[in-house]
Amino acid sequence: MRRAYVPTGLSRQPWGVLLPLLMLVCFGGAVLYSAAGGHFQPWALMHVARFFVFLTMAMVLARVPQDWFRRAALPLYGLLCVLLVLVELIGGIGGGSQRWLNLGFMTLQPSELMKPGIVLVLAWFYSVLPTGETRSWRAVAPATGLLGFPAAFVMLQPDLGTALAICFGGVVVMFLAGLPLRWFLGAGGAGAVIAPLAFFFALHDYQRKRVLVFMDPESDPLGSGYHITQSKIAIGSGGFLGKGFGNGSQSHLDYLPEAHTDFVFATMAEEWGMLGGLFVLLVFGLIMRWGLKVAMNAPDRFSRLLAAGMTATIFFYACINMMMVMGLAPVVGIPLPFLSHGGSSMMTNMICIGTIMAVDRWSRRSSTGLS
Repeated sequence: MRRAYVPTGLSRQPWGVLLPLLMLVCFGGAVLYSAAGGHFQPWALMHVARFFVFLTMAMVLARVPQDWFRRAALPLYGLLCVLLVLVELIGGIGGGSQRWLNLGFMTLQPSELMKPGIVLVLAWFYSVLPTGETRSWRAVAPATGLLGFPAAFVMLQPDLGTALAICFGGVVVMFLAGLPLRWFLGAGGAGAVIAPLAFFFALHDYQRKRVLVFMDPESDPLGSGYHITQSKIAIGSGGFLGKGFGNGSQSHLDYLPEAHTDFVFATMAEEWGMLGGLFVLLVFGLIMRWGLKVAMNAPDRFSRLLAAGMTATIFFYACINMMMVMGLAPVVGIPLPFLSHGGSSMMTNMICIGTIMAVDRWSRRSSTGLS
């Protein structure tokens, strides 16, 4: 009996993440098709097309040698910092925020690229730092500077959600690098003391209003609380099985704002119900499990921190978005990875996926004794 032949290049692909990603993106395309009233344009077709474009980018990124990542870490970080400064000086303004650079052929949001960028530079920093110095000031002061500079400029745009995402990825890398737990507990305590002052003196009016609305959405149901109120109505009305594909009244009648971007989970839950939500959680769980497995099997400190930090960045996106649309976190404008319509979000998350795929490849080559 003849054996089926599978090409070596095909069998070595990380199908453990590619198949869940494909399911999630196709499911997102179906949700966006329904949100557009049964049309592939303007969201569903572009969503799937962008995925395959950025998947190609991720496959190319996965072939990059580890030395290239190491050498590029600091120059890329410096370039992104320069771009953030340029955003503050000459960036385009939209929706009350100054976040974009017009490059002529495309509009670039440098803060999105800083999410994987901060993970890369901190993974490099702790890989060159002697292990014995992780409990000294040399382990925290330079890293805090590397993290604080871009976070401060993103806050000036203002973009609280992206600043939090940058800080989350950076802090995860610092924690996994072995910094003492008491430092994080101390920073958390200091943050609890500073938070009230930041609320009154650092946040913009619309950001303060979002926090107040999060605590009591019914206080302004037709104003600042409108988004989250309609989102919870949409999710609750879906029940266990949902209203059925194409029958989401909240999104189709335009009661639900941003039904194709930030609140796409609510759009999905209304039509697919709790079962649809559990499916999304299951697929994200498979992606997170794959990322953490790659991090644990990584051949060295740099690879482990890099894979774990990229996995944490995707987790932050997904976790905060779903908490936001369910009223468990303030609305901060973070899209849901691989379901929400948006090129910047798709690009950032596929950079993270491509980097983890690269670490997986380094691990396999190391285990076989290849250089």
